[in-house]
Amino acid sequence: MRMLYGAILAASLLLIVSRAHAVCDVGATGVDFGDYDVYSSNPTDSTGTIVVVCNERSAIRVTIEIGPSPNSGGFSPRQMRQQAGTDLLEYNLYTRASRDRIWGDGTSGTYTVSRRVRRGRPWRRTVFGRIPAGQDVSQGLYGESLTVTITW
Repeated sequence: MRMLYGAILAASLLLIVSRAHAVCDVGATGVDFGDYDVYSSNPTDSTGTIVVVCNERSAIRVTIEIGPSPNSGGFSPRQMRQQAGTDLLEYNLYTRASRDRIWGDGTSGTYTVSRRVRRGRPWRRTVFGRIPAGQDVSQGLYGESLTVTITW
């Protein structure tokens, strides 16, 4: 039996204007895990992308945070909710392909990512997702929306 679900990163924007009046924008493509096999002993991995575009001529340091799970209330684990039920499917998002640093807000053992961004040079950052193996959940679609925040 295979489980089908989707995780969506919805990009919400928190604009903070610096003294130089720089303006940045953020967009995201969701992390779509596809099918989850409850009998597999391997985790299910996928990726998404966050893109930051700024209009300031000189480079400014931008930090990207991904908020906690609305379903679990925290970062580890995050949980997707079954759309037509009550089951929860645990997963997480990471800053690196090794999936050893949970992407969060820098608290509770989580990490943020930062980089200098300049006008005309969008910053594309990969989000690495993983669903741990061995979760006994019902068939259906799973998902949740998270807040992506940029600060500079």
